[in-house]
Amino acid sequence: MSAVPAGAVAPAAEWWQSAVIYQVYPRSFADGDGDGVGDLAGLTARLPYIAALGVDGIWMTPFQPSPQVDQGYDVSDYCGVDPLFGTMEQFDTLLELAHSLDLRILLDVVPNHCSSEHPLFQAALAAGPGSPERDMFHFVQGPADMSDGGGSGSADTPPNNWQSVFGGRAWSRANPGSATDTDWYLHLFSPEQPDWNWRNPAVGDYFDDVLRFWFDKGVDGLRIDVAHALFKADGLPDSPSTGGVVDGLRSNPQVSDQEEVHEVYRRWRTLAEKYEPHRLLVGEVNLEPARAARYTRADEMQQAFAFAFVKLGWAAEAWAAAGNELEAARRLHGATPTWALENHDIVRSVTRFGGGEIGALRARAALVALLGLPGPAYLYQGQELGLPEVDVPLESRVDPMWARGGVCRDGARVPLPWTEDPALNHGFSLVGPTTAVQAAAPWLPQPAGWGTHAVERQQQDPESTLALVTQALEKRRLLWKNEVFGPDDGGSWRVEAGNLLICERGADFFVAVAMGTEPVRLPAGTVLLSAAPQAEDGWLQPNNATWVLRD
Repeated sequence: MSAVPAGAVAPAAEWWQSAVIYQVYPRSFADGDGDGVGDLAGLTARLPYIAALGVDGIWMTPFQPSPQVDQGYDVSDYCGVDPLFGTMEQFDTLLELAHSLDLRILLDVVPNHCSSEHPLFQAALAAGPGSPERDMFHFVQGPADMSDGGGSGSADTPPNNWQSVFGGRAWSRANPGSATDTDWYLHLFSPEQPDWNWRNPAVGDYFDDVLRFWFDKGVDGLRIDVAHALFKADGLPDSPSTGGVVDGLRSNPQVSDQEEVHEVYRRWRTLAEKYEPHRLLVGEVNLEPARAARYTRADEMQQAFAFAFVKLGWAAEAWAAAGNELEAARRLHGATPTWALENHDIVRSVTRFGGGEIGALRARAALVALLGLPGPAYLYQGQELGLPEVDVPLESRVDPMWARGGVCRDGARVPLPWTEDPALNHGFSLVGPTTAVQAAAPWLPQPAGWGTHAVERQQQDPESTLALVTQALEKRRLLWKNEVFGPDDGGSWRVEAGNLLICERGADFFVAVAMGTEPVRLPAGTVLLSAAPQAEDGWLQPNNATWVLRD
């Protein structure tokens, strides 16, 4: 419970301080036209399902125009809708319906890079070396080539040793084969995703207009992709490491967390607060907690994902260490962690926690723990169903990270199963039997037995993971209403005998997770919720989690 000094009035909590947001990966959520790809029409039709969960809003990954090299994170028009997903009119309809269901809408913005088909990048290629158009991006000549006596830029050697997140070098020739255009351009991801040059003020002005466009429409906030990487080290010096950067850019300190980036978020926060209600800024900031928390100082973003937590395995000491590190960062900079255990880029928790029956039990326990922690939380579509990671057949993989770096994220992106019956791709496609159209195969194949996880099946089972999540969200809302939970809550983490993980949330409430192999005795209190029925009062069996209110 949050403590307020005697005589003081507690400030009203902002909606996002208690929020649980549901991440939608549109191409895999629901397919409204039967082409095998999820779209805005499908999402609109399924919005009541999301509202019934009891979440506060939706984060939608990109649906803007894109060649889809990186499933929409290569944007060619930041203020449009890709025909693959529908029309702007359909988005407006979705936004209106979501708001009528008390669901807020957050969109993805990708300010680090765009598509190589973006008109400004195409103009830069056409304009040639040294042009203002090229200064919107990182076009740089290679090291001087003295073989011709002129010292021109090398056509064979890139400007530095930086590596792409997707594997291989982070530079490509602007005009391969040209003797006069020896520029290289930077792409921390695929060659089809050139990085913007944020040291050019025109780039900041451009993105101010992008934010205004969506905020003017009534969008409630933005999740900012690769938020820490907009500025690169001045002069683009070599990295001390020449390995790949599949660790989220951390191995190359030259490409992210430059001090200048904070001014961008101060500027955006000022812009966001010109709207009523204020718009939310959420950062993908894959840094150590003490560094990441700096992005959520009072005048910057309101939230940043707790990356120290999101990829954890099933190990009590690791959870406690991450939790206490995040709490120390909260105490230093003020913003509570933003909790998540799944997203579209990482292996699903059922599989990460051991797979099979034991992985499913642990994932249920982790969901209960997640929703009891102090601060906002994010759920990824299908997490509420206990979906496992899918081993997508090699010939069906489309992730560019797989082709270039040997890491595949497709297994967490397989279209959802809505019905047990495999017809219409287990209900993923909403083409009805009265239409003459047959649904196309889904863009990623659904595995055998996918229907055992189906929404309709779990809606009829009071012991399902879906029922557990709905119950947890209802109890969470009640605890906020009764001020057992408050916006200034911190978390104190420890591991007790038998690998019992405890997170104390104030003086009256704690989360307990049994991560050992034997039943463990719970500290005294009233159990409000458990991931699985307790075999015996006062004890917690392995792979179970509870919320406990102290007596």
